[in-house]
Amino acid sequence: MNLIDIIELLFLASILVTCILFILFGQVTVRKLRKNPGTKDHLGVQFAHGLDIINVAKALSLPKWFHKKLENAPLHFLYADSDLLYKHTTKFDRILARVFYLFLWVTGGGGIALALLDNFGILE
Repeated sequence: MNLIDIIELLFLASILVTCILFILFGQVTVRKLRKNPGTKDHLGVQFAHGLDIINVAKALSLPKWFHKKLENAPLHFLYADSDLLYKHTTKFDRILARVFYLFLWVTGGGGIALALLDNFGILE
């Protein structure tokens, strides 16, 4: 195995971990928030199935000052209400959200980087 094969294997492993964390976070945290009548309408807009999972993870993992800027923007209805979510989640839920959102960004950025490297002929 050369270096390129190892990088691709690590990327595929990170995709697998991200998918597992997506399902775990959705079943453990977001399912609980969807069942709560006080929070089910404050999870952000869901253009596609499962997007509210990413909205909740973003609300629980971004710094509060940044999320306050998003909530005060003209498109505030797109984002989940971070204050309400903090009241209805546990410390474990917040840690799981941060780990999932970190893996989501790293995997997405790694995929873009690998695609660019392959496009430029570096991964040959």
